[in-house]
Amino acid sequence: MSTCATASRDLSEPLAGTAATAPTWLLVEQPGPWGAEALTASRLGPRLGRALERVTEGTGVRVALIRRPGRHADCHLPARHRVFVAHTGPGASWVRTTALTDPARLLELDFAALGAGDEAGLRDEWSAYTGDPLVLVCTNGKRDRCCALLGRPLAAELAASGAEGTWEITHIGGHRFSPTLVVLPYGYAYGRATAQSVTKVIEAVRAGHVVTAGSRGRSTWERPGQAADLAVRELTGETRAGALTVLRTEGAAPAWTVTVAHTDGRRWDVSLAQVAAAPPRPQSCGTALGSPARIDVIGIRAAVAATR
Repeated sequence: MSTCATASRDLSEPLAGTAATAPTWLLVEQPGPWGAEALTASRLGPRLGRALERVTEGTGVRVALIRRPGRHADCHLPARHRVFVAHTGPGASWVRTTALTDPARLLELDFAALGAGDEAGLRDEWSAYTGDPLVLVCTNGKRDRCCALLGRPLAAELAASGAEGTWEITHIGGHRFSPTLVVLPYGYAYGRATAQSVTKVIEAVRAGHVVTAGSRGRSTWERPGQAADLAVRELTGETRAGALTVLRTEGAAPAWTVTVAHTDGRRWDVSLAQVAAAPPRPQSCGTALGSPARIDVIGIRAAVAATR
């Protein structure tokens, strides 16, 4: 059976610069089935789902539902919903968590502050999360069958291996890169993942580092910034999560120059171009063939020498 993920893999479609943009993530535990638009098609309830979409729009906070790997045809409502808020900014990444009997209380949060990385947007019942890195595997088959066929077995394998931070997540974009996932607190997304590759990512994150192999980019940045960050990491071999930041992005599609800075004072100007992928391929299962945009690195120039 041909799928969008098979086509993307066979065509060796690049992964860099394809992650969803989300400086901050709000993750709400909701067991049971999910629809294609899960926030409004789950047992969380459409009214609350629409309200969360409305209050987070334009704030830099991306909302998603999560559930533990396993069977999901259950009909019960959880007594308490586990909730996480994670900010992914370099040098300022954090994860806070709580459990709520009434998830409608989330509407009281200051989402503009949370999107900017300010924990003052939370309330007293939130505590620092000190567990394993959160590994969020996209598994929503109602969104795309590849997410269920490839994502759910991966999530189950990771959970069985002892990766306690593993959750299924509703949607992080890029079905054709399945199995796809995002790892918090740093927000790097990965595509075409395997249990072995994710184990290496988890080990790196525990030590404050990131793995670039198979990475789609850091959700902190818009897609040109994601591609530039990964390009500089590949050039320099820098793996520390907080060492690089995207200072600015100049230009607009189809051409950008992104300035990436190191904490030691070095800077690089990364030239990028957006091109249409060829030949045409399905961007999602069951859709017409198309030419999704990809971002190519044209060149990298050192802008400032390191300060000593």
